[in-house]
Amino acid sequence: MDRQTDVRARSAEELREISWRLSRQIIEITTRAGSGHPSSSLSEIDILTALYFGGVMRYDPQRPDWPDRDRFILSKGHGVPGLYVVLAEAGYFDPGLLPTLREMGSPLEGHPNMRVLPGLEASTGSLGQGLSIGLGHALAARLDGRDYRVYVLIGDGEADEGQIWEAAMAAAKYRVDNLTAILDYNKYQQTGSVAEVMPSLEPIVDKWQAFGWHTAEIDGHDMEAVLWALDDVRRSPGRPQIIVAHTLKGKGLSPFEKDETNRKHGVPLEPDEAEVALAELDRLYGRASGGG
Repeated sequence: MDRQTDVRARSAEELREISWRLSRQIIEITTRAGSGHPSSSLSEIDILTALYFGGVMRYDPQRPDWPDRDRFILSKGHGVPGLYVVLAEAGYFDPGLLPTLREMGSPLEGHPNMRVLPGLEASTGSLGQGLSIGLGHALAARLDGRDYRVYVLIGDGEADEGQIWEAAMAAAKYRVDNLTAILDYNKYQQTGSVAEVMPSLEPIVDKWQAFGWHTAEIDGHDMEAVLWALDDVRRSPGRPQIIVAHTLKGKGLSPFEKDETNRKHGVPLEPDEAEVALAELDRLYGRASGGG
């Protein structure tokens, strides 16, 4: 089967337009819920936009169990509001469901639950497990003779977990070249900055290279750089790949930046803060305020 996805590849400018709209939705639905992780979702949203709408992943929302689909696993499961808005945009479910985030009985739970919502490949939230799950999917493709790729988004605080490095060693040993990890390097975790909580995480790129992975290091909010890296990692036969994406928790918006401890990790914005953030977001993307 042709490796190219049936999903139309958008230009970088079109992708930025999508990312702007989805970023607004993240703020709106988490503020409405009074719960969730908007800052962790905003740091990843440009990456997810490129994956799903940049002609990178092969998928069919009408056939979520299609055996030849590419897989995406959100290992940092608390960032799921970002994945929900992407899946709705992609057509996996009605966007009208988004305002039910974290409501009792809603399939849009606080962490991904693959049993209740199409498009989710793993139930995550216990940090450190997603890369191992992705490795299992990638090895299954080899056993089944299929050519799908597996993408796993991990958090930088999550990279403190030993299971991440166990999976890294195993993937290199078995030369799993259809596995791509993406590190959302937003520099903050629940209890403080990554540099304070686990300063020995650096030098992060050197560590992954030492484990035998092909590495790329980019600005995770530069859409052209994200697209370049996602293309670059396809050219490393016999090696798993990681993209170290430098991002901003809360995407640099002042209501998040004012919290110097953890950039409002797991804290939704109050309505007045959301109004400020949305206006700043519009200016950031050069859009008139009040976009959908």
